[in-house]
Formats: sequence, structure tokens, C-alpha cells
Amino acid sequence: MTLLLRTLTVFATLGAADLAAAAELSLAANTTGKNVNFMREQLDLFEKQTGHKVNLVTMPPSSSEQFSQYRLWLAAGNKDVDVYQTDVIWAPQLADQFIDLTAATKDVVGDHFPSIIQSQTVNGKLVALPIFTDAPALYYRKDLLEKYGRTPPKTWDELAATAKEIQEKERAAGQADIWGFVFQANAYEGLTCNALEWIKSSSGGQIVEPDGTISVNNEMAAAAIDRAKEWIGTIAPEGVLAYQEEESRGVWQTGNAVFMRNWPYAYALGNGDDSAVKGKFEVMPLPTASDGEEPSSTLGGWNLAVSKYTDEQEAAIQLVKFLSSKTVQKARALQLSQLPTIASLYDDPDVAAAQPFMPNWKPIFESAVPRPSAVTKVKYNEVSSKFWSAVHNTLSGNGTAAENLELLEIDLTELKGDSW
Repeated sequence: MTLLLRTLTVFATLGAADLAAAAELSLAANTTGKNVNFMREQLDLFEKQTGHKVNLVTMPPSSSEQFSQYRLWLAAGNKDVDVYQTDVIWAPQLADQFIDLTAATKDVVGDHFPSIIQSQTVNGKLVALPIFTDAPALYYRKDLLEKYGRTPPKTWDELAATAKEIQEKERAAGQADIWGFVFQANAYEGLTCNALEWIKSSSGGQIVEPDGTISVNNEMAAAAIDRAKEWIGTIAPEGVLAYQEEESRGVWQTGNAVFMRNWPYAYALGNGDDSAVKGKFEVMPLPTASDGEEPSSTLGGWNLAVSKYTDEQEAAIQLVKFLSSKTVQKARALQLSQLPTIASLYDDPDVAAAQPFMPNWKPIFESAVPRPSAVTKVKYNEVSSKFWSAVHNTLSGNGTAAENLELLEIDLTELKGDSW
């Protein structure tokens, strides 16, 4: 065999080996804000570095719809999706469908906030690796508050009063479309988050307590939901009953709201060149019922899990570690204003310069209230659905909060049975 022929044979063998090692993966991810564009850019980098190919399966922005689809795919043993972007609350419900990442991530897991790693650990099994954490805040138009000599509100009643005053005065001045406050009141998981914040910040508990006690049927919780009902049609449009995150952001970003409750992703978008409120707003912790209460923001966040049905487990783990890495989390913070789960990035000068609000957000999520997914386990989705339905009924005028919470307690007690 000539030298040339031997060389060609070696290259052909290496090429075949490389092709055999290259995997084709599919990642299911949500479509909120600019997440899809960012994810695709990162996947392109991953492909160049590894030779693997990654298809992006885009999911609806509603986390409730996303969860329902995931559950169907996983129950069917679907091999078409290798990696799933998962909500922080799904770990107990989907743990059996995902591989244990403990051994594969032992070199990086210590970089993340321990509480977030713990939220993704079920019976000692690390179900998913975090890519960003989340906790909502109150966005406010600093220019409008300054214009009317008002200070940022610390209580819900102060928010309502300030929102009403500025809304009325701005409308009188010709801003016919402006509203005082927008939030998420559609009947979906986002309403569970909003209403949990109203209740917890009013000393009304957290629906189901960490010891498993059903606590939601109490006077403080009912008062908190009734207070929110008074916002509908006064400082918030009737349409808020159908709003999710993006609808709220749409009203806010066009300059038609004084206050907005939303997650950190809306910060970068609100300061984009196409935003009517660029440079005109700030964020602060959500209000409380009274000065004595602690602000309550629902703990959110997204993670990546590897399906136990994948035929490309090694490559899938490689992808998860890449997308949760410090490099990608820094890029996510810079471009999408999403909060890192890696503690050292909060001291990164580039992050602080690009997102000056971010160091101030750290205490908001560190004291965030978790939804009762850990205690209610596989029943959480039903718990949340029953809760948001009771709240949505109240906000829509179908019964009082006290009536609906009493019925909710009966439903949850039946759902719990002997134990969660």
C-alpha cells in the first residue's frame, strides 16, 4: 500500500469515527421573550465545539401547556426529545422520567446556589441542572412617579392609590390608553404565582405549608384575593383576566402602564431600542399588605433535564453542562437579563455594568417563596390548577374569595387523602 493510500485510509477511518461519535439531539425549550433566539445562538456554538447537531423544539410560552405536553411525551417513552427545559416546580413530578445527573455534574454543581440545586434534587437524585433562576419584582415608571411627586409603594394599598392617581391624571392629559397596574391573571400557573405573592405577603400562608397542612382557607388569604379583585376594571384592565407574562409586558413596554409585576426577563426587553419605556423605569421588591410584612416573590427558574429514553445520553449530558455553564449563564444575564444560578456572576463587573439592577435582585430571589411542589409531590399540578381556578373565579366575580377558598379547601383535602 502506498503512503498516499495509507494516509487516505487513516483519514477515512478517523472521519467514520467522528461521524459515529457525533450525535443528533433535540432540545425542548420555551418561547418567552427572546429565549429561542438566544438558545439557538448557544446551540450553534455547541455544535461547532462538539460536532453534535441540536434541533430546537419550541414550546408554548404557557408553562402549564408546556408541562402537559412534556407529560404526554414522557409517558409515551418518547425518544424524539433528549433534553427538556423544565420549570423549577416540575422536579418532583417528572423525576422518574429523567436520568440522575449527580455523578456527571459533580465537578460543577458546587458553583450553583445550594438551595436551587436542592430544589432539583428528588430522593437524592439530581433531576435537572439550573440555567437561570427567577423571582418577580414590581416594575415602576420612575418618570411618572417623579412627575406627580409620588414615592415607590411599599404596600398593596399604596400601589393601588398611586396607580389610580397617575392613571386618572395621565388620562386627563390625553394618555387615554394608560392603566395603573398590569400583572398575570389568566387561569394558568402564572396566576398561582401572583396569588401566592398576594397571600404570603398578607400573612395568609402559602396554600399548603411545608408540613403538608392545607392552610389556604383563612381570612388573610381571602382578604388578599378580594383586594386584587378590586383592581380589575379600576387600575387594571378587564383584559388582565386573560394576561400572561407577554401580554402584560406588551402593555407595559408600549408605555401604557404605571406598574407591572413581571420576571427579570422583561428588564432587558424594556430597555431595548424599540421600547417606549427605555430608561424610564426601575424595579423594586413586590409590595406587602402592611409595613410589618416581608415582601414575597414566587421562586421561579428554569433547568435542563435529560430524558431517560434518550439514545444519546452522553451527548445530552454534555449539552446540559454547556448550557448551564458560567460562560452561557453570563451571556444569558447580559443579553436577556435573566438571573444566574452561579453565585460568582453576581460579582462579575461586566454583568454589573450591563445589568445594574441584578445585584439588587439577589436578595429578592434569596428570600423568595417556593410554590408547594416539594410537599405535594406528584399532586402539585392538580393543587395549582384548583388554586388558580378558585382565584380566577373570584377575580372574575364568580363568588367571593371566602366562598371559593372554602370550596378549595374541601377539594384539596379530598385530593390529599391520607397523605401527599
